[in-house]
Amino acid sequence: MKTNICKNCNSEVIQNYCSHCGLPLKLTKIDAKYIISEIGSVLNFNKGFLYTTRELIIRPGQTVRNFLNEDRNRLVKPVVFIIVCSLIYSIIQQIFNFEDGYVGYSFEKDSTIASVFGWVSNNYGYSNILMGIFIAFWIKIFFKKYGYNFFEILILLCFVMGIGMLLFSFFGIANSLFDLNIIDKGYLIGILYILWAIVLFFDKKKVLNYPKAVISYFLGMITFMIVIFMIGGLIDYIK
Repeated sequence: MKTNICKNCNSEVIQNYCSHCGLPLKLTKIDAKYIISEIGSVLNFNKGFLYTTRELIIRPGQTVRNFLNEDRNRLVKPVVFIIVCSLIYSIIQQIFNFEDGYVGYSFEKDSTIASVFGWVSNNYGYSNILMGIFIAFWIKIFFKKYGYNFFEILILLCFVMGIGMLLFSFFGIANSLFDLNIIDKGYLIGILYILWAIVLFFDKKKVLNYPKAVISYFLGMITFMIVIFMIGGLIDYIK
């Protein structure tokens, strides 16, 4: 009898899947059925993007804590989640052409600083990912007694800032389609959700956590702006 060997880990495969790494003995052919199945696996309410979105809207603090401490299989991976949410926001913003209201700047037109701030303003979704690094730094400082490390806090922000992007997208669509002039309210609601989720993740019963979340978030934004200003200024100085 011929012995099948796993191509991934070189273990002996007795049935259709490797008992050691889970790789199937034979990959299925990529066709329309495969594509539909893959889309369905992402957009389902048991495990995937829609499930992750629903849980983060309903119970963000508990959901992220469960991801960190108990089960990491049911949610979309945090970095993938915020990238997808940012991509959704960027596409919707381009289609509906609503103002993002993110960065106002006034620099010399040909300066590197103007170019950098222009990129940030025109690519809010991707800038949001970078800004999360600075916000995580300040949250780590203000919430250090809870014992979460920088990367765990960054995971929290990937999830909740991703939801923030979806909220911005929703209000942007409504603003453009119905001429409601509510885009600013949408950004406010998105930021309030992020702050609320941060507090729920740590401890909503501690009153001091609310101002700490606000201060951490806005210090992160300010620090991010200062850093990109310094980078642009340094490049201009060298040039």
